[in-house]
Amino acid sequence: MPPGLSPWAFHPHPEVYLEVVGLAAAYWAALRLLGPRFVEPGEPAATRGQKLCFAGGLLFIALAEGWPLSDIANNYLYSAHMVQHLLFTLAAPPLFLLGTPHWLARTLVRRPGIWPLMKRLTRPVPATIIFNAVLVTTHWPALLDVALHHQVVHIATHIALFGAATIMWWPVVSPLPELPRLSYPAQMVYLFVQTIIPTVPASFLTFASSPLYHFYTTVPRAFGISALDDTRISDVLEWQAVERELNRTESTNPNG
Repeated sequence: MPPGLSPWAFHPHPEVYLEVVGLAAAYWAALRLLGPRFVEPGEPAATRGQKLCFAGGLLFIALAEGWPLSDIANNYLYSAHMVQHLLFTLAAPPLFLLGTPHWLARTLVRRPGIWPLMKRLTRPVPATIIFNAVLVTTHWPALLDVALHHQVVHIATHIALFGAATIMWWPVVSPLPELPRLSYPAQMVYLFVQTIIPTVPASFLTFASSPLYHFYTTVPRAFGISALDDTRISDVLEWQAVERELNRTESTNPNG
């Protein structure tokens, strides 16, 4: 690492701050302006728990896209990049779904062209295929190296991951009775399947004898972590995070 260059050097991310504030403002406006049209008089547009879940989703988006994680991921460590992807897939999407009142979700998706698509894509089999196809594709070395050199591609991969993860989580934490959650036993099977297919990219990381991502062989080494060790650390992070998050969801969602 060149002298004076620190992975902890602070860099503001105004675009991230605007994104988070914009989403928070849109949520607040929806509750204040639209909510009274859809809920009974005296009932809240969203429960306290829903508001906290939505705030949690915003927090994880800010953590994933802001300093220091984004800076370390984009300039030093693939393992930090993996943490970003885990936040985009396992943390933020289910919290946003849990934080969305059913009337708001209905307003957003019950539109011509969107509703028929949602009814098809949020079924367990299509949701599984979409999520895992996007997951494997976005971790493919050639694509990731391109994304790390081109900001537009990089942003597109993050949007694709977040969107695919939202579809994957829908059968488990759907806010809409019209697109119902799976029964608890079915959720257990469904979530177990989600832990199997990620073994494809993970196996490449585990058994690699050299770094898979060329970009991370050309950047300064942070914290004394070699490029190969960085690759292997990312594998451990992926396995542990996926297994623990999905197991936690199974154990804390007894009502399906």
